Order: sequence, then C-alpha cells, then structure tokens
Amino acid sequence: MIDQAHNDGAWNSHDRIIMDAVNEINKHLTKTPGFKALDWQLIKAMTWVETGAQSSEWTKKPMQIGVANDPGLSSLLSGKEGGEVVLPPAWVKEIGLASVRTNPAHNIKAGVGYLMMRMAYFENKSMIVTPLLPYEVIVKPGESLESIARREGSTVDILKELNPDARKMIFPKQKLKVRKGSIQKVISGWREITTVTVAQRYNGGGDPKYREKLDYALSAVRKIKISPP
Repeated sequence: MIDQAHNDGAWNSHDRIIMDAVNEINKHLTKTPGFKALDWQLIKAMTWVETGAQSSEWTKKPMQIGVANDPGLSSLLSGKEGGEVVLPPAWVKEIGLASVRTNPAHNIKAGVGYLMMRMAYFENKSMIVTPLLPYEVIVKPGESLESIARREGSTVDILKELNPDARKMIFPKQKLKVRKGSIQKVISGWREITTVTVAQRYNGGGDPKYREKLDYALSAVRKIKISPP
C-alpha cells in the first residue's frame, strides 16, 4: 500500500493538519534546553504506519492514540507526567478524551504531544510565579525555611537564593526576602528523535517491527515532492 501512496491523495489528506500541528509545537518548545525542531514528515510517516488511508481509523484516529487499552492519552492529559508542559496552552484547552477519539486533527495533536512528552527529560524546579518584587518577613521563634515557604507560598530554594546568609541557619527576628513561587515540572533536555526512539517510546515495543516499518514509510514520504496544500 505504501508503495502506491504517493499516487493516492487520501494518503496525503492530513498533510496540512500535520504541518500546522508540528509548527505549533515547535514554536511552543523552541526555547527549551537542547530542543531540535520536530520533522513533520516523520509524523506523516507515523500516521502511515499507525493506520494509513486504507484503514477505517484514518479519518478518526490516524495516530491511534486513544484506542482501547492504550494508556497514552490518559498519561498525556493526566497533568502528572509532563503533558501539561509539552502541550501548547491552546491544545490543553482544545483536546480531550472524546475529541481525540473522533477528530483526526485532535488525534494528531495528541499523538504529537504524547511523542514529545515521551522524548522530553523533566525535572522539578522552583519557579517564581509572580512578577512582583521581593518583600520582607520577620522570622518567628521556631520557624524554619520550610515553614516560612509554606506560609508565604514560596519554596525553600527561592528563599535560599534571595537570602544567601540563611542557607545554613535562620534565627528569630531575622529579616528574610520572599517571592511567591512553587515547585514546577520543567523540561531539562531532550532525547534524540529517531525512528528507533519513536519505536521505543511511542509504540512502546508493541510491534517488534515498528522501527522497520517507520523507516520504510519515512523513506517513501521523503521521496514525494510535496507542496503544502
């Protein structure tokens, strides 16, 4: 089927959706450490491997995320595994469990988002959550940096950064600078996105020939002279 795909418009019917989705997520993630732009043709090749135009799922779930017994969509939307960081804010509001299973554009966005979530390295980091300038508090007897951070809606790391002298010890009546902040999940780096890592982290080993199929599909996609629709 893939050998004949370049002559069949149906196999190329999602090109604009894929291009737009990849452009949006590349723009969203471009300033994260070590990010390299995602190739839209790789995503197209993934849709060919996951379903293809001959499949009844092509017009609903071309990337197969959200199918029965697949935990990927729930992981992406859980808010616990990094999906909330990887997805552009507009996507977070737009895609949902139901729409991803019926709307091909949403399914592709969810598939792209899940792929990038699985390719990202995350760390928990203290982040300032308000542009307001630091303010001062006075340490009360028995307080610690942890209790002050809890009370003021900040973090211990932020307090230490603002108050170098308090890194080892604090004492009653000491003045401390404070800024509002919280521990947030952030992207600290990226795995290389190749057909091997896609097979490992998107397909998860469900199909032992997934990488081989993706290599073949990607080779076929790259041979097509494509003008954006």
